[in-house]
Amino acid sequence: MTFPTRTQNSSATPVDGDRPQVRPAAEGWEQQRTAEGRPLLQFASPRVKQPPQHLADLSLAERAEKLKELGLQPFRAKQLSTHYFQHWTTDPERMSDLPKSGREELVEAMFPPLLTEVRRLRTDDGNTIKFLWRLFDGALVESVLMRYPGRITLCVSSQAGCGMNCPFCATGQAGLTRNMSTAEIVDQVVAANRVIAAGELGGTAHAKEMGTERVTNIVFMGMGEPLANYKRVMAAVHRFVDPAPEGLGMSARNITISTVGLVPAIRKLADEDVPVTFALSLHAPDDELRDELIPVNNRWKVDEAIDAAYDYFRRTGRRVSIEYALIKDMNDHPWRASLLAKKLNQRGRGWVHVNPIPLNPTPGSIWTASEPEVQDEFVGVLRAAGIPTTLRDTRGKEIDGACGQLAAAE
Repeated sequence: MTFPTRTQNSSATPVDGDRPQVRPAAEGWEQQRTAEGRPLLQFASPRVKQPPQHLADLSLAERAEKLKELGLQPFRAKQLSTHYFQHWTTDPERMSDLPKSGREELVEAMFPPLLTEVRRLRTDDGNTIKFLWRLFDGALVESVLMRYPGRITLCVSSQAGCGMNCPFCATGQAGLTRNMSTAEIVDQVVAANRVIAAGELGGTAHAKEMGTERVTNIVFMGMGEPLANYKRVMAAVHRFVDPAPEGLGMSARNITISTVGLVPAIRKLADEDVPVTFALSLHAPDDELRDELIPVNNRWKVDEAIDAAYDYFRRTGRRVSIEYALIKDMNDHPWRASLLAKKLNQRGRGWVHVNPIPLNPTPGSIWTASEPEVQDEFVGVLRAAGIPTTLRDTRGKEIDGACGQLAAAE
């Protein structure tokens, strides 16, 4: 494995001791760029054929209206919703409360197939599963199911590919294929619940011991930039939190929406009456490095993104998470931890929590995680400045299912 040339930072920004300053470089793939030479950002989904409408695309009232259009009684909407959102099934044989005549046609109309499982990878302990899904048009996406003590978390995708073009992320290397529909996002959770109910997460013995289980936490940290698919992501969030049988009846506080810093969308999210957890993927506290590491920083700078995150806390009362991938000799210097702490403390105390994450290398990657002692020093600087900080667990690394590793390749 070759690593980028280690050059000292040419600016006046301090460098710690003899440790070099590595600059971001897209190695092993061609980073898409504009005619002016800037990394290409894709905020809008390409115009492509959309998936067929599914029950999960609709509110309960809209489902009733659709059934009326099909010449059926509106109350069937609640029955169909119960099967999907509470029993996690689209099998007409299990819907005995529906008339046998026309049942299969009804199910076909309301539950067109959205996700086809291509591959499933498990960690050795069975507590993490990565799914590769094929969408109706052949696009590939991934989701990751993880068991933790007291909770089960699903990392969902919101786009096929990603248009943010971050050079350290496997998903960003592929560019944006299209936005996922509301139902395609929701169906990842329903499919995961089927797997859990079948005792396939952590083994059947555990499932029998625990009784009925389901996904308790959702993180929009899979493929795609969630806030670039704002309307469909928020509709999916409503399906997650709407009481059964309209939705899954989950707690909004157990849903995390992450972004690399689309400032107008962050402010829009703060105005929603849905108290989800908000996470800002920052990865550098200085504009000089973040411009290269997170290309969207060329549009909205570090302080603008942090201001929007603080505004989310101020409006909702929900503490914000700052995600920070620690990359060896690139963004892990103690002075950057000090600068990050300074910027966060300038906005106030008690509003933010920092999650440093050891970088998860991707296939062919030239970048790697910081050394353990460097990680510890970085965390120590933040904590000494009064910033609550937790080094994140890198679940699914052995199956390329950890943060930044989702590439959706067959």
